[in-house]
Amino acid sequence: MIHRRHALGLFAAAAILPSRSFANVSYQRSEFREDLQKRFFDLGTEGTFVGYKIDDYLIIASDKVRSGEGRLPASTFKIPNALIALDTGVVQDPDKDVFKWDGVTRSIEAWNKDHTLRSAIAVSAFPVFQEIARRIGEERMKKYLDAIDYGNRDIGGGIDQFWVTGNLRIDPVQQIDFLDRLRRGVLPVGKRSQQRVCDILPVTKVGDAVIRAKTGLTDKEHGSLGWLVGWSEKGNEITVFAMNMDCKTQAQIDARMSVTQQCLTDIVAL
Repeated sequence: MIHRRHALGLFAAAAILPSRSFANVSYQRSEFREDLQKRFFDLGTEGTFVGYKIDDYLIIASDKVRSGEGRLPASTFKIPNALIALDTGVVQDPDKDVFKWDGVTRSIEAWNKDHTLRSAIAVSAFPVFQEIARRIGEERMKKYLDAIDYGNRDIGGGIDQFWVTGNLRIDPVQQIDFLDRLRRGVLPVGKRSQQRVCDILPVTKVGDAVIRAKTGLTDKEHGSLGWLVGWSEKGNEITVFAMNMDCKTQAQIDARMSVTQQCLTDIVAL
């Protein structure tokens, strides 16, 4: 088990957010950039962006409140779900183990086919990850979420849906904490499992930068919340980020990557 020894200190002086800590890094600096809110305003919605610039030990957030509010992770949970699947052996090889299509035709055409773990995370195939969660089972799922300290670690609401309609909640700062530990391979699970998950994350190239990230979206009943979480790599500079925003229209859903890129550009991470 990794014991995180250094205080994150994100806005702690203002007592705005709960104290967090990252493993084996120096004390962080933090700042608010309210100008980042314009990116959401221009889309006719509200949201939050938090970025952690690794080399500068600098955390930048767009606001003082929403950046610390826990919400359903939706499909961003496919990252820890895939990690646990690999570490438990539920999936042995992300490119060879095949999950057969159950024959049920769904509205997203890309889901109506057989998938490997890599192809399933690329198209965010919900039925595949439901089956993965069922194979992991409640006992092991709970054990792993406790070990990796993921969000509120509450899997109530059904083993195959707790991250989309159940009790699991995570805030942007917790997302960054988890992703930074995954990226560095210091989570208390197998190092190879962590490396494999990093490898299968969807990649977007922006100029000479690379973004490895996962989207998420809750349904209307659960707030129509859109996520994008991951990290950008530009040369040797790495920025871990988490963005969420209210997505009431298809245009807003489609804008998750573009608004994140705009925020990353604003903080000189792209």
